[in-house]
Amino acid sequence: MADYKKMWEDLNMDIEKHDILCAALPEQFGDTYLTQENRPEAMNYFNYVVAEVHGARIMELEEYKKQGGNVVGTFCVFVPDEVILATKAIGVGLCSGSQFWIEDGEKVLPRNLCPLVKAFAGAKIGLTCPYFQSCDMIVGETTCDAKKKAWEIMDEYMPVHVMELPQMKREKNFKEWEDEIKLFIKRMEELTGNKVTVENLKKGIDVCNRKRRALKRLYDLRKNTPSPISGLDALLVSQIAFSDDPERFIEKTEELCDELEERVKELKPNGKKRILVTGTPMALPNWKLHSIVESLNAEIVVEETCTGTRYFENEVSAEGDTIDELVKNMAQRYMDINCACFTPNDGRADDIIRYAKEYNIDGVISCNLSFCHTYAIEHEKVAKALKENDIPVLLIETDYSEEDTGQMKTRIEAFLEMI
Repeated sequence: MADYKKMWEDLNMDIEKHDILCAALPEQFGDTYLTQENRPEAMNYFNYVVAEVHGARIMELEEYKKQGGNVVGTFCVFVPDEVILATKAIGVGLCSGSQFWIEDGEKVLPRNLCPLVKAFAGAKIGLTCPYFQSCDMIVGETTCDAKKKAWEIMDEYMPVHVMELPQMKREKNFKEWEDEIKLFIKRMEELTGNKVTVENLKKGIDVCNRKRRALKRLYDLRKNTPSPISGLDALLVSQIAFSDDPERFIEKTEELCDELEERVKELKPNGKKRILVTGTPMALPNWKLHSIVESLNAEIVVEETCTGTRYFENEVSAEGDTIDELVKNMAQRYMDINCACFTPNDGRADDIIRYAKEYNIDGVISCNLSFCHTYAIEHEKVAKALKENDIPVLLIETDYSEEDTGQMKTRIEAFLEMI
């Protein structure tokens, strides 16, 4: 990474503490990713993004702000990126995947809380994430109780706009979400000074849909046996999707897929078990589960997670001549996401069973972050549906620390032998 110390100082970061993170990440990435054999050449771009994760992209954000632009931070796949793009702002996913941020997060949040929530709070409070420092506003949502209360704390540190996501999928709930999107449009217009029009909203929809198609193309290629790309590399691409420039990301992901299509022609059976991962999101740099699974005789070929299929499945229709029609289209697409925050949420088990067939999987690993009650409770219903369809499933509950790595490996190894 180049020397960005002056930029970080200008962002009011804790340089000394941040240096510790910058020193640890390259080793973690090298041990996890660069030890893989025969990686696609096109992954070099994504390697570069990680190497410059707190540098080159932040510089782009800061340059954009100097030109009068705005940067908005998001945490969830329910926040409509189409609106952010329509107001000529840049949206970035915020850091929440490292044990490094937990200690600072626990200064304001209880210990027995989801590590994802503690980590994003710690990243801001500890002044060790330049993405937070670059944001003019962050956009939260009500997908879980931990987040709902965390936004109140975050609001003491920077402007926060919270979108109230309905918890059921009745007709009135779709209308409620339409109203929330309209409120978000109004807030973004106030922040940026740019009016949302039918034309620029359709442009935002187009960019987001092309990004979804690029990711779907990548995942469709993983349906081949064996997969032409490791689960680790596919996960990295999905993680980077949340913060990279969307047009550049689309271009680089399409280049990767072009290379993978050539690889498919040379594929030979490798005897590895094909695994589907479901559960809570895996934010950068959380590569723990994939690293363990793929160190064994297995490959992860699909993730039914927010950093997987929930992020890109289904497009927003651009049909319509009014803002109201386009907002309705957006509301429909986002409410169709089968997140565990909804009750009932039978569609999620249906999705997993469908993926199990499409990707020819041998078993499912349901991986939940500790203290994520929403997904922990829903696991029982999901597991029952999978067993009724003769699909083996293993539940793993973990956090960002390395303390349980040995135990996880032992359990996963036994699961792979069983299936």
